[in-house]
Amino acid sequence: MRSTPLDARTLEACLAAAVAAPSIHNTQPWRFRLDAETPAFEVWASAERGLRHTDPVGRALHVSVGASVFNLRVAAAHFGWSPFVRLLPRPDDPGLLATVRLDGCRSGHPTGHRDDLYPAVWRRRSSRFPFSGRPLPRHALAELADAARAEGASLGFPGVDETARLLRVVREAELRNRADGARGAESRRWVHQDPDSPARTGLPWSVLGPQDSRERIPMRDFTAQRHAERLPAQPFETEPVVGLLTTVHDRRTDWLRAGQALEHALLVATVHGLRASLLHQPMEWPDLRCTLSPHPERSGHAQMLIRIGYGPEGPLTPRHDPHAVLDAQLPPS
Repeated sequence: MRSTPLDARTLEACLAAAVAAPSIHNTQPWRFRLDAETPAFEVWASAERGLRHTDPVGRALHVSVGASVFNLRVAAAHFGWSPFVRLLPRPDDPGLLATVRLDGCRSGHPTGHRDDLYPAVWRRRSSRFPFSGRPLPRHALAELADAARAEGASLGFPGVDETARLLRVVREAELRNRADGARGAESRRWVHQDPDSPARTGLPWSVLGPQDSRERIPMRDFTAQRHAERLPAQPFETEPVVGLLTTVHDRRTDWLRAGQALEHALLVATVHGLRASLLHQPMEWPDLRCTLSPHPERSGHAQMLIRIGYGPEGPLTPRHDPHAVLDAQLPPS
């Protein structure tokens, strides 16, 4: 298959896909530079969008950027390019998290993903609303696990008892977050109550979802206050399906791989008509994060808990214009 020319329209579509990735608090902590001669994208951390209290070591920032890198790979492959990724390519420049080099021709899918993931990039969105009790097909869950494995991570779906234990850990983390004044203030800065807000990052009030009256699933309260004007409490699913994403090691490269695995799995879930929301709270407390490991010897490192099911599509969250995150001029069309 011959690749689409690397013109402004193609590059803008690739960047728009990258920007559509999920990120913690929708901070979108990435910037891109284009080497038009190679051609290649450099993916940089946008440190000013980091979360000092919630994410002091930048693990969630790296996971977010990894998700963006995966979307960039999907878009590049869609337009006929073979994307080759290098993580942390310059040890002396820690702000450069990845490079994505584009080869001119390809056959098959060297990145290992399905043909139909590119349309899913635009349909994927987090849903913090109740899901139905409809059983999830085993083959779909197996495909999500395969997607994570292809990126160097593991995604397991524990049974009812273990899921209940994991949710208890999430509940403990959520209680800690609400009691921590600095974290609560930081979280509130990323919530926009004005529906006409021009902000291109953060979360509109409408996407936060209802409160869970039975506390089956401790969804994050971004306001840390449980405001009454939030959507009224609604019963969430009685037997939630929760996936635990882990990596063998816990280095910066593993965080970036976890982000790619996360987005790969989320896009596959979208193809299957499944919705997802992320239960990140226990990842923000080192002691609680350690207790999430499924192995008795505590090997493996938890990177994300993913709640999956059939339910309503979540509202769109704002995104930066592709030109706003590019540090180089696009070539002429």
